[in-house]
Amino acid sequence: MTLATDDKNGPAGTDKSSHQAPPPYENMAGDRLDGSDPEADTHPIRDDLTALIDDGLTFLEAELNFQKTRLSFVVDCIKKTAIFGVAAIFLAILAAIGLTIGLIMCLTPYITAWGATAVVVGGLLALAYYCVTHVVAKIKAISAAFKKDEDLPE
Repeated sequence: MTLATDDKNGPAGTDKSSHQAPPPYENMAGDRLDGSDPEADTHPIRDDLTALIDDGLTFLEAELNFQKTRLSFVVDCIKKTAIFGVAAIFLAILAAIGLTIGLIMCLTPYITAWGATAVVVGGLLALAYYCVTHVVAKIKAISAAFKKDEDLPE
């Protein structure tokens, strides 16, 4: 069974003119479906480049502000660390002085004041010599490591 059709109106009894489909490159709202913009030809690339440069400058300014903030935070932490480090060293030196005096006072009844002083000072000098020899060994190791880098052929 076939329906009678009319070229102007479609199937018999329907009006084709009131239900026209949009062209294949537009939807019902008139937006282009192929991704092209009818005004794109009038939009110069200079505007795009200017916007890109402006965005880059904005990003650069934001990054610089972030780095400035980070730097001020680090400087503040370094200041506080230095202050507390100096205070700790000062207190450790005072403790070492107190320990030295106390050790001399404790040894005085057993080996006289001069003997106690000699033993304590000798012990401290032995510890200092031990520390200095390790420092010298580490300095030599560091200089040897750099000397090896300089002797490599290029």
